[in-house]
Amino acid sequence: MDAPETDPTNAVSAKLNRRVFVAMSTGATIAATAPALGQEELGRSHPPLVTENDRAITTQHVLLQGGEQTIGAYAAWPVSAGPRTPSVIVIMHLWGVDAQIRDTVRRLAKAGFAAVAPDLYARFDAPSGDGVDDYTIFRPYAMRLEREVWLGDVRAAAQWLSGKFPGTKTGIIGFCMGGKLALIAAIEEGELFAVVAPFYGDVAGLDPAALRIPLCGSYGGRDTGIPPEKVRAFAASLTVPNDVRIYDEAGHAFFDDQRASYVASAATDAWTRTLACFNKYLAGGNP
Repeated sequence: MDAPETDPTNAVSAKLNRRVFVAMSTGATIAATAPALGQEELGRSHPPLVTENDRAITTQHVLLQGGEQTIGAYAAWPVSAGPRTPSVIVIMHLWGVDAQIRDTVRRLAKAGFAAVAPDLYARFDAPSGDGVDDYTIFRPYAMRLEREVWLGDVRAAAQWLSGKFPGTKTGIIGFCMGGKLALIAAIEEGELFAVVAPFYGDVAGLDPAALRIPLCGSYGGRDTGIPPEKVRAFAASLTVPNDVRIYDEAGHAFFDDQRASYVASAATDAWTRTLACFNKYLAGGNP
């Protein structure tokens, strides 16, 4: 895989450091998810927003049949889940299925969705991304991803969800590198999904007319790796229902609350919009 989004640290204006991000981040409501955490704890390594022992959800490390190999995945779902529970495939960022991605899976479960994040690095014996800020450790693994292989892993995740929750409607969400992979999967395997939600996924080389499902996209206006004007041009050419928002105060990876790129205002609003979109197209509720 060869894409600029595999260098997240090169996609945030050097003029803005975390102190500026936090100062600009107003209206953060993430404490409603984890009241024990203060805003000052976000943007660096911190305890999960939704813990594994949360009584409202079930978590499990599962195996997916990806081609001729099985790969690991992290899954969570509401304890009340049953057939037709809406579901989401979470495509990892550069750091793999790390603490932030696992927390996102649990947050989706807490919001009423069955969610699974396949480990796309499983074949490479990659290290854990927990607490790691050096992206160069993971760039070689990202470059080894082959489209047909990781698409097979996405299909395996969709099959696992449909087997465990028959009749489910499935969405796909991805972050950073995973944002572009989610867009590619939505184009290539669109029949599997009802909606796609890329977070700062590069749109370069993608044909907006090829997308046949609704899109909820969240991008940073200060992202130097994914120019806002390209995102706007992509959105303007979409022929499907879409909600694409560019947050002027945010750079790349603004949703990653385990690292300094986090921007609370953008992360909070993007999460709210994404859940509303999933409720509309997966759960049949109102946005």
